[in-house]
Amino acid sequence: MGVHRRGRGDPAYQTDAAGAAWRTSLTPDGPGTLRVYAMPAPVGPPPAPAADDLAGGRPVVHAMAWGPGAAWLLASLPALLGAEDDQAGFRPVHPLVGEMFRQHPGLRIGRSGRVFEALVPAVLEQKVVGAEAKRAWRLLLLRFGDPPPGPAPHGMRVCPPPRTWARIPSWEWHRAGVELVRARTIIGAARVAHRVEEITTMAPAETDRRLQALPGIGPWTSAEIRQRACGDPDAVSVGDYHLPSIVGWALTRQKVDDAGMLELLAPYAGHRHRAARLLVLSGMGPPRRGPRNAPRDYRRI
Repeated sequence: MGVHRRGRGDPAYQTDAAGAAWRTSLTPDGPGTLRVYAMPAPVGPPPAPAADDLAGGRPVVHAMAWGPGAAWLLASLPALLGAEDDQAGFRPVHPLVGEMFRQHPGLRIGRSGRVFEALVPAVLEQKVVGAEAKRAWRLLLLRFGDPPPGPAPHGMRVCPPPRTWARIPSWEWHRAGVELVRARTIIGAARVAHRVEEITTMAPAETDRRLQALPGIGPWTSAEIRQRACGDPDAVSVGDYHLPSIVGWALTRQKVDDAGMLELLAPYAGHRHRAARLLVLSGMGPPRRGPRNAPRDYRRI
C-alpha cells in the first residue's frame, strides 16, 4: 500500500503507532476511511509453508472502514493489496532480478481502482523534485479536502471531488507552489473525470491512449497513474529522472537513457514495471556525485 503514500505528511495516507495503515478515498459510494494491518497467523496446525509467510504462518490481514464508502473500500481491499496481480509469464533473466524476486516473494502490484486520485499527485510530480510535489499535495488536500469519516488520525483529509479541483482559483494553486501548466492539466482532467475513471475496465494499450489524449499527460504520468490505479505490471515509467540510471547501473554498472532502459527491460515484456520495482528494491543505483536538486518555491515568484 505504501506506493499510494505521497510523503510522510500525506493527508490521505498515514500509519499509526501500531503499524496500521490508514487511507482515505472518495469512492463511487462516497468518502471512506480504511485502516489495515497484518498479524501473524494464529497458533494451530501449521498450513503448508509459503515463501511469504510471516512468523511461520501466512499473515492475516485485518481491516476496518468507516463512512459511506466503507463497503466499497473493504470489497476492493484484496485488489489494493495485489490479490489480482498475475505473475504468470514473469521469468527473471538477470541474476539480480532473480535474487530480488526470491528476497521479495510477497511483492504484488496492487490496484486502487480510483484513477483521478492517482492522477492528481502524478501530475503534481511532473518535472519537479519529490519534496516540492509532496508539499503541494499536502497543502491542497488540507485546504480543499474534507475531514474523513471515522476515527482517522488527526490531520487526514479525503481527496476532493473533481468538480472541486476544477474550481480551485489560480491564487490557491500559486499558494500551494503549483505553476499554471500543472494546474491546467489537473483542471482539464477534472472536467472529464468520468471518462478518466473508465480506464480501469480497459485493456492496457487503450488505457494508455486515453490518458495520453489528455492535455499535459505524457508517457511518464500515464505510467504512474496506471501502476497505482490499474495495477499494470508493465507500465514502466519512461521519462523518470532516476529510473533509467537505476536500471542501467543495477544490470550493467552503466547509466543509460530511456531507450537503454527499455532495451534492458525488453525480456520482461508484460512485467517491465515489476522488474523495475525489484531493481529499485535492490538499492543498486549509481553513486551520487553531487548535491540533490533543491525544491523550488513558486510561492515566492
